Amino acid sequence: MKNLPLLILIITLGCFAQQKTTGKLVADDDAFYDYVDKDAKIEVLAEGFIWSEGPVWVKDGGFLLFSDVPQNTIFKWKDDEGLSEFLKPSGYTGIPPYSGEPGSNGLTISNDGELVMSEHGDRRISKMPLVGGGKFTLADTWMGKRFNSPNDVVQASNGTYYFTDPPYGLPEQQDSDLREIDAFGVYKIDTNGNVKMVVKNLTRPNGVALSPDEKTLYVNQSDSNAPYIMAYDIQNNGSLDKGHIFFDATSLLESGLVGSLDGIKVAQDGTIFSTGPSGVLVITPEGKLLGRIETGQRTANCAWGDNGSVLYMTAHNFLMRIQTKTIGTGF
Repeated sequence: MKNLPLLILIITLGCFAQQKTTGKLVADDDAFYDYVDKDAKIEVLAEGFIWSEGPVWVKDGGFLLFSDVPQNTIFKWKDDEGLSEFLKPSGYTGIPPYSGEPGSNGLTISNDGELVMSEHGDRRISKMPLVGGGKFTLADTWMGKRFNSPNDVVQASNGTYYFTDPPYGLPEQQDSDLREIDAFGVYKIDTNGNVKMVVKNLTRPNGVALSPDEKTLYVNQSDSNAPYIMAYDIQNNGSLDKGHIFFDATSLLESGLVGSLDGIKVAQDGTIFSTGPSGVLVITPEGKLLGRIETGQRTANCAWGDNGSVLYMTAHNFLMRIQTKTIGTGF
């Protein structure tokens, strides 16, 4: 851990002595407690990051990986080891400075067990073995034009990838002279490596997730003027229908809660766990809000870990987790 920032190192070591907790649970419906116990605690595992993002659990190894986008670093968390640096640079291999968010963002583990990264600075979706390294590009252009800054990615069981491409990693974001694509799109990469834009009318597509039956693609939009979780029916060829608003977070923002719809994950029964105003929102497959896991921080993303019932959360400069009463997809 000698390369870690001192603040992270000190607090990580302190976590072994006494576990810090924070936040609270807020139920809008008693059914919320079917998913999270009333006495469940939000544990703070480590802190001192700039903007933590993109957690993913590595089952073959029993550890969590997550991005710190401004630090251009992927960190590793393991219970008996604490925090360590896993990969740097994680998303930008050029000469700095580039932008305020040059590193990797959303991460996933591919069907063949490799780490897949949404890279802001290098503007691509990449893949590498967990042991030995050696990245290669899955996609970095559409119709010969470079992506903006791929943000989050998910893979279906048939091998197809879906990912979002907002402007957050570009210098000056949407006003960047480096932009080559007018739309902030959602794309798919088929098993032959062909890239197709499947959604082109969103203003800030962000987190992306599949329903348990893989018939629906959920896309979070982190736009305060249109804070929607969108749902798209997946066609037989992997394309999407025109979609519909699955959940509207406008009322939460109007009530004074802070935070954007960002990362999103799904439980095996179809329940949605989406970051949003105040922390993580728990939403039924029918789009009803059951309650909130309030982290007290702007919360970027979440991921299932351990045996599939522990929800890890990246919240601003924190890594957190909470025990749930459900099991996430992929377990």
